[in-house]
Amino acid sequence: MPEMIALPATIEMEMKALVRDGHYANLNEAIKDAFRTLLNVRPELKTSAVIELYKECEISIGKAAEMVGVSTIEFKDILVNRGIRREVGSRSKKELDEGVELINKLRK
Repeated sequence: MPEMIALPATIEMEMKALVRDGHYANLNEAIKDAFRTLLNVRPELKTSAVIELYKECEISIGKAAEMVGVSTIEFKDILVNRGIRREVGSRSKKELDEGVELINKLRK
């Protein structure tokens, strides 16, 4: 369920005025546009948000790089520059053996 956000009264009034004036279909659209604008004006915030999503395993490194607008290699450099260590997990021998077995079955 989406988290509810309380806006300061003045900001809420101004955003509702923009909706009434036809600039946005509803308050939700105005808030989304304001947030997108914030991330465009302050790209370091977008990078921080994407890094957090990556660290929480909500997105892959490829998706993270795409969202920030850099190559995967450049995104890895950003992580290093921020002191974030990537942990590359490997599969267990059992998982690898099961994968090999599945491939062999599919070949038959």
